[in-house]
Amino acid sequence: MSRRSYFSYPMEAWLSGPLDDIDAVLMPAAHALVQAREDIALSVATLTTQQLALRPGEIASVGFHLRHIAGSIDRLLTYARGEMLDERQRHWLAAEVSGAAVPVEAAELVSGARSAIDEALRVMRAADVAALQERRTVGQAALPTTVFGLFFHVAEHTQRHTGQIITTAKIVRAALPVLEMKSGASEGSPVSPQHRAES
Repeated sequence: MSRRSYFSYPMEAWLSGPLDDIDAVLMPAAHALVQAREDIALSVATLTTQQLALRPGEIASVGFHLRHIAGSIDRLLTYARGEMLDERQRHWLAAEVSGAAVPVEAAELVSGARSAIDEALRVMRAADVAALQERRTVGQAALPTTVFGLFFHVAEHTQRHTGQIITTAKIVRAALPVLEMKSGASEGSPVSPQHRAES
């Protein structure tokens, strides 16, 4: 690949300079969230409702990953505030897996993930850096962490699911006719250790 064609790709967030009002300590996490926001928009833009629900090889659907990004950021920021989940959040946690009574259109799912990422960036901008090592707990099991640990996990967990969105979106676009014939599974997705820990 030539130098010209290489630099014709959009510049990645971490190479685009500091983000306004984000402390240097949190900048890598913030850059990861900005990159995820951009990658999600590009990857999902042309997917149909049917493609969002497909689970090739029984892997999680694109729709699940989008719901999970929005829900997990909301839950992790709640724990970062030192609070526990409310009934609405527990209901959403269950719905992420089942796909019941949650948005199914691409635009709505992307909007939900984007809003959650924007809220995480807002929280990071407002964060007291001196308080990042304050202790926090996660879930009913009160698993130990810190504010900093939760902020880091918001970023790396979002990036992890964004990578799966990118790959799964490419698969369902390329193989939709075959997947349509084989599809008989529900839109629900496997329960991960993250789900169990957050509950």
